Amino acid sequence: MDLGISGKVAMVAAASKGIGLAIAKQLTSEGCRVSICGRTEDTLEAAAAEIGEDTRSYVVDVANPEDLLWWIEQTQQDLGPVDILVTNTGGPPAGGVDQMTDEQWQQGFDGTLLNIVRLVRELQPGMAEAGWGRIVHITSLVAKEPSRMLPISSTLRAGIMALTRVQASEYAAAGVTVNSVLPGHTLTDRQTHLAEIRAEREGITKEEALIKQAAEIPMKRMATPDEIAAAVAFLCSQQAAYITGTNLLVDGGLTKGLA
Repeated sequence: MDLGISGKVAMVAAASKGIGLAIAKQLTSEGCRVSICGRTEDTLEAAAAEIGEDTRSYVVDVANPEDLLWWIEQTQQDLGPVDILVTNTGGPPAGGVDQMTDEQWQQGFDGTLLNIVRLVRELQPGMAEAGWGRIVHITSLVAKEPSRMLPISSTLRAGIMALTRVQASEYAAAGVTVNSVLPGHTLTDRQTHLAEIRAEREGITKEEALIKQAAEIPMKRMATPDEIAAAVAFLCSQQAAYITGTNLLVDGGLTKGLA
């Protein structure tokens, strides 16, 4: 299927590896000109080489408002007005709710939620002026099924669901859609880290923890980053023009709630 986004300019946050990298590659394959960011220059350069020669990469800490403004300015200077924004971050720290410090909560807020507000605030007006835009927030299934091991992520990502609905209602008339994708357990470095925590807690190996995690999923396997990226790419497409305000689970049937 031709998604109708060839030539569009896309910004993908935290795209040096994992789901972000898979999204950037998918959008590039559809003909988008892609700008990615990450915190480490070496991994960014490797990612850009893997994505394609037209990719632009920038060292950015998404929790830093000055970095975000610089990334937007550089992208517009190098590639042109932005048509597609995919927000994405690494996860806040794991641990019991009583173990989380005020500093960790604040860092989680800045790096997981407030960066979304800042990016959309800066980029949406240009999309509205053009009469076309796609915004997709990458969150997590813990937005719908909170995890005791991920209290900060669970709290903030539930908030992102509400933010998605608010932004979607606000910008729909201008031709700008806003949706979020809630990945389930996906084979990334983050999942490996969580498996290590579970292994230590349960007295098993990391490999056993990953097997147990997969066994809890109705499909009996974890997602690949490419499977998450495919859902994101569709929401960025011309065909998805009438889909907005959706919080889309891509979790292999794991989440049990109806809402």
